[in-house]
Amino acid sequence: MSDEVQQKVIGILAEQAVMDPAEVKLDMTPEDMGLDSLGMVETIFSIEESFDVSVPFNANDPAQSEFDISSVKAIVDAVRALVEEQKG
Repeated sequence: MSDEVQQKVIGILAEQAVMDPAEVKLDMTPEDMGLDSLGMVETIFSIEESFDVSVPFNANDPAQSEFDISSVKAIVDAVRALVEEQKG
């Protein structure tokens, strides 16, 4: 399941950044990918829709969010945690 989560998250990020998923590296930041705040909001919406989860993300102050968007790996790990939490 974790590889599936990672692949889906990378696919979502790549789509928003207009990149080939193969170019996305786990240590990249959203800024490295060219994603601005609007792109991240769109990414969060896509993640919520794809995984049927609610992401605790504050678009007005991302640094104060419970959802870590500091890197691709951090986003993947946060989504994994939400998916596991949802399973109960």
